[in-house]
Amino acid sequence: MAFNLFLLVIGFLLLLKGADFLVDGASNVAKKFNIPEIVIGLTIVSIGTSMPELIVSTASAISGHSDMSIGNIIGSNLANLLLILGMCAIIKPLIFKKETKFIENFIAIFVTGVLFVLGNNSIGANMITRKEGIFLVFLCVLFIVYNIVMAKKGNEFDKNTIIELEDRKKIPTFKSIVLILIGIVALKFGGDFVVDGSTYIAKVMGISEKIIGLTILAISTSLPELITSVTATRKGEVDMAIGNIIGSQIFNIVLIIGVSAIITPINYSISYNMDMTILIASTILFALFPFIGKKDEMTRANGVVFVGIYVMYMIWLVTSNI
Repeated sequence: MAFNLFLLVIGFLLLLKGADFLVDGASNVAKKFNIPEIVIGLTIVSIGTSMPELIVSTASAISGHSDMSIGNIIGSNLANLLLILGMCAIIKPLIFKKETKFIENFIAIFVTGVLFVLGNNSIGANMITRKEGIFLVFLCVLFIVYNIVMAKKGNEFDKNTIIELEDRKKIPTFKSIVLILIGIVALKFGGDFVVDGSTYIAKVMGISEKIIGLTILAISTSLPELITSVTATRKGEVDMAIGNIIGSQIFNIVLIIGVSAIITPINYSISYNMDMTILIASTILFALFPFIGKKDEMTRANGVVFVGIYVMYMIWLVTSNI
């Protein structure tokens, strides 16, 4: 048991550092080939914070642990939205950009609804098929194109992403490639350790894979978003806090579930429908914040409500499955 807990911790550390190394190396190589910073930011950097979820969900699906694969994404999105954005709003009220208020929030609602429909539309065994996975990845490509088009139209691109890219050390191409390789290896073994350790702990403690996915895996793989968003909020860059979370919400569904389903179809248990309902309702509530109460703002009171909902959700999750 102690050894598997150790493997779990090592796995999470490998996932976090592996994602960092991969993003650093890939960003430097991309800049060497004069790929615009905006494209790097919207692809490599943005997807980089979702790497832990991608690796864990894909590894879980390949290993036949669909409950952990789906649970990781639903749980991560709930943690991102309710816990992380709630904490950020408590630290400092979050101001909604026009694009987020009128477009991106509704994209998040749409793709969350799509996941719910795909999980429940099969006759007999509910399953997200390879074709449905391809459809989700297609939506991911459309979302990236949307971001690039919006930015090129003159909308201000995420300042923190630009700063983050500029602050990266300029390193030789060879070292960048080494970083990429180290990142890939770290992500691979980190994902294996996390899935194997979590599976063993679930069996020993008699906890379902669903609970492991919705709690331990979800919160742990959300650490990059937590660190990025809280740091951005404390620095006064609230646009990044909201943008990072909403982008992750969308990428987690269209990219991670999409890629996982393409590799191997994912079984969707209808026991997740309640969790999905809470996620959809919370996403809709978040989209309503700029229109109710203080205009264009997620207030500290809203943040307290979101954190409170997450705490109650965790209590319900644990007590209903004891």
